[in-house]
Amino acid sequence: MKKIITTAKAPAPIGPYNQAILSGNTLYTSGQIAFNPETGELVLDDIKTETIQVMENLKAVLDAAEMSFEYVVKASIFISDMDDFSEINDVYGSYFNDTNAPARETVQVARLPKDVNVEISMIAVK
Repeated sequence: MKKIITTAKAPAPIGPYNQAILSGNTLYTSGQIAFNPETGELVLDDIKTETIQVMENLKAVLDAAEMSFEYVVKASIFISDMDDFSEINDVYGSYFNDTNAPARETVQVARLPKDVNVEISMIAVK
């Protein structure tokens, strides 16, 4: 059985999907981009600020499912420019430590929704 996870503390979906789905003890988040849920505006000042907003959106979704980054077992990072990898990685890494960092891939893509620079999705297990 699946349970739809929603929170006003993360951006509302802009299409036919949900912020996350909880199936049993596994949470599948949709990809998050740097929408500020309070203003509805994109946060694109610089790649670090953009990545912080993405991670805070994911944190809000995890919180809504009564989870945290400690439960994340897999992350998928999509970026528009591999030259931004180091800065994105620095921000992303600040939400984890060596003992709880999940498996991950980072892929450069031709284009992301709303022409953002980074999108991240996660799978968490409680």
